[in-house]
Amino acid sequence: MDCQYACPAHTNVPEYLRLIAQGRHDDSYLLNRESNVFPGILGRTCDRPCEPACRRGRVDGKPVAICRLKRVAADLRDDITDRLPVAPAVKNGKRVALVGCGPSSLTVANDLMPLGYDCVILEKLDRSGGLMRVNIPAFRLPASVLDEEIGYVLDMGVDIRYNTPVTSMKALLAEGYDAVYVGSGAPKGKELDIPGRDDPAIADRIHIGIDWLKSVHFGHIEKIESRVLIIGVGNTAMDCCRTSRRVGATDVKVIARRSRPYFKASPWELEDAEEEQVEIVENHVPKRFVIEGGQLKGMEFDVVRWTDQPGGRQKSDVLDTVVIPCDAVILAIGQDNAFPWIERDAGIAFDQWDVPVVDRATHMSSRAGVFFGGDAAFGPANIIWAVEHGHQAAISIHQYCQGLPVTDRPAFGMNLLSAKMGMHSWSYSNDYNPSPRAKMTHEELVKRFSDVAVEVELGFSPEQTAREVQRCLNCDIQTDFTAALCIECDACVDVCPVNCLTITKDGDEADLRGRLSAPAANLSQELYVSGALPQTRRVMVKDEDVCLHCGLCAERCPTAAWDMRKFELEIPYAFAAAGAAAHG
Repeated sequence: MDCQYACPAHTNVPEYLRLIAQGRHDDSYLLNRESNVFPGILGRTCDRPCEPACRRGRVDGKPVAICRLKRVAADLRDDITDRLPVAPAVKNGKRVALVGCGPSSLTVANDLMPLGYDCVILEKLDRSGGLMRVNIPAFRLPASVLDEEIGYVLDMGVDIRYNTPVTSMKALLAEGYDAVYVGSGAPKGKELDIPGRDDPAIADRIHIGIDWLKSVHFGHIEKIESRVLIIGVGNTAMDCCRTSRRVGATDVKVIARRSRPYFKASPWELEDAEEEQVEIVENHVPKRFVIEGGQLKGMEFDVVRWTDQPGGRQKSDVLDTVVIPCDAVILAIGQDNAFPWIERDAGIAFDQWDVPVVDRATHMSSRAGVFFGGDAAFGPANIIWAVEHGHQAAISIHQYCQGLPVTDRPAFGMNLLSAKMGMHSWSYSNDYNPSPRAKMTHEELVKRFSDVAVEVELGFSPEQTAREVQRCLNCDIQTDFTAALCIECDACVDVCPVNCLTITKDGDEADLRGRLSAPAANLSQELYVSGALPQTRRVMVKDEDVCLHCGLCAERCPTAAWDMRKFELEIPYAFAAAGAAAHG
């Protein structure tokens, strides 16, 4: 399943979509929660690495709206608190300190609390959620959604200590915790070192993006000047430009060094920003702040053209120099890790970029028992990556606290079961739905600009949901072919609606591709080639790239040489490591 493997947390996408199709929103939500922990949050904010991998995109050009369907299950679920993990009354005697109450630390607590660990979260702010609360605007992620899903974790009995910044790693280690997890994010916004930046006369007109968003969240900033430039074109820049429109800006421009194919912002974030009358300016490189009479008047930019160079590099040529008027500037050109509180003699090695050296598999630093995850480990990424880091770190922390090697990881498992329920009946809907991808309904502009907390995306209607879930090609329901049972009657070849099956003599891949029923155009997708068939020693060849997983081949086959089998990926979590140790 391309979508499941593309997801950093390996969420079982086809299964949770089928559960939504059956109206089983509680079950779909809980299946989601096993891997991504925050379905309601991620159903609104994920950068959707699963969707470019979706095979539906190869059929009609548009992937299934996987992320937005996740939100459907979250929005329509009933009370599921009685089905959530609980912490045992008797603890195991191990205490773990978690620095920061962001998604990675919360995931670690989610996985360790049911095993009897005492988890202590040290949060410098007076509220939970980390950067996903203070840097993602409420019009994208309502506070109520955060409160509810974070509450599911904290309500297990996590010792959450607000207004408790960690100022010394040595002091924290001296408190006797059995392990320490650092999930403090990447809280330092990058600067733009060009002439005029240090002029004190305009200091109050130039803002660092993530700090500015935090100030808006806490109510410290309620208004901005009319003409605003946003420097940078990542998702933080999109949040800044859209927030600016809500706090008084009427002329907002996002300035990008390169053209749109190189933007870091998600395409849907760009679309939403442009819908809100934000202008995206491409190929402009900041040159200086224009200051006249002690006031910010604008910014000067080089207008550039980029050309490809040998080795994959690009070269810029200056075509012109322009000044764009503005009254305020927000810098959203990236974020950095910041660890001033970790003493450099605390036994934690730092690399040439002055960030801790962290093992990508175990998440342990050079000091045994100290782990890092989320943005604090490898730099800024989406929430789903922070969640997966938390899962892996929880496994390592459990191993470490039990005196076992952190490199011993519980293995992934796989299961394959027939989906057949009768001669012509399957345990999934195998009809191909030709519906186009559903479009999200948005709140109208006047209302969304009236309050920074008005959520823009309204969610799918029941009709949209019903159509969209049926667009899934059920890629986890695999065709399974037994060559020894084939009588080469060609019934499967005849019935295949996309001509993805061919019975032909064997040969190398290039030769086979030239003899298929339909051209196998996607060379990155391997062909499925059977063993020799019993009658003529020919082979059955399948082009998986265009297969609809409709099951018609299995229905038509008179000897059951074809079957449809459901693949399940059994994902290891900390409790799996605990179970393996208990039975070892």
